[in-house]
Amino acid sequence: MRVYLDNAATTPLDPEVVKVMTDILSSVYGNPSAQHAIGRTAKGMLEVARRKIAELINAKPSEILFTSGGTEADNIVIRSAVHDLGVKNIITSPIEHHAVLNTVEEMDHKGLAKMHLVEINDQGEINLNHLEELASQFPGSLITLMHANNEIGTLLDLHKVSEIAKKNNCLFHSDTVQTMGHYKIDVESLGLDFLVCSAHKFNGPKGSGFLYVRNTHKLKPMITGGGQEKNLRAGTENLHGIVGLAKALEISHSIMHEKQERLQAFKNLMKQLIKDSIPGVGFNGLAEEAKSLYTVLNVSLPENPAGEMLLFKLDIEGVCASGGSACSSGASKGSHVLAAIHHPDERTGVRFSFGKFTTEEDIRFAVEKLKKVVLD
Repeated sequence: MRVYLDNAATTPLDPEVVKVMTDILSSVYGNPSAQHAIGRTAKGMLEVARRKIAELINAKPSEILFTSGGTEADNIVIRSAVHDLGVKNIITSPIEHHAVLNTVEEMDHKGLAKMHLVEINDQGEINLNHLEELASQFPGSLITLMHANNEIGTLLDLHKVSEIAKKNNCLFHSDTVQTMGHYKIDVESLGLDFLVCSAHKFNGPKGSGFLYVRNTHKLKPMITGGGQEKNLRAGTENLHGIVGLAKALEISHSIMHEKQERLQAFKNLMKQLIKDSIPGVGFNGLAEEAKSLYTVLNVSLPENPAGEMLLFKLDIEGVCASGGSACSSGASKGSHVLAAIHHPDERTGVRFSFGKFTTEEDIRFAVEKLKKVVLD
């Protein structure tokens, strides 16, 4: 038996998404930029997908820019804020995804914008008082903070951050890669300037995502050579990926409440089973359900013989899990998130993450194998 509990890294494709993508691949081969009938058919499908996505997040279709995923979208926001919108200061946190952190660090290193890190506590919560201090000290900054941490699951109160941003004339960008399709997001009520999405986090295709840009912000293209995406991103659109993205998001919204209840129950079950099975175990991130991503459980294991080989041994036992962000797998350094929340070096952090195809049998199997690897 093999169980997959690494859904925060990527999710299996939904069969309905596979079908719509296959239909596009086999029958809609026109270039959306072409003026003939076959091209217009492709263009129509592209715009239907854009309207559907906009409707689901309460945006205008003109505010949706299709990208290859969250990393590209994060880069566009940060670089464009500096180069096109005159941002000189960027406020972020030490536990952001590297797509944000590395890009902000580059802007700082080149002297284009100064990076300011907001304080966090040992559960990964943003210190909102310190955020307000920074925003008032550097009005007009770009505030870039993720909605939910991809490793420990701690959620950010987007409403409160948006209020701080507005009060200090700051732009607010949130990486919503881990929450899009899992929570209802309304860009108008939240007052966001930018957010990003990656389809493969909610059973859509890899290589397809979008960036929401509030219409009041005028950006210049980072990729030139064509007039696609309102002249902001040259290149023939990934039509089957975009249609798959829209379908996956539509399905996710239709089952959102049921999915949240079921996966939260699985998370609670796994947490209790691990506590009952492994002495000295702990958990990283916030414990309260309302403040923690229901798809992620980050386990802090006491020093054990498996050590750095724990994930490898779990894999041998048939359990797919993660030690942190998949984007840094193979790196020599450990998790920057766990380091930032002062996770003890002698303990091992393991991330289990759940999706729509996770079952209770998967949870019980994984806990048994974790117990075997840690205690044997």
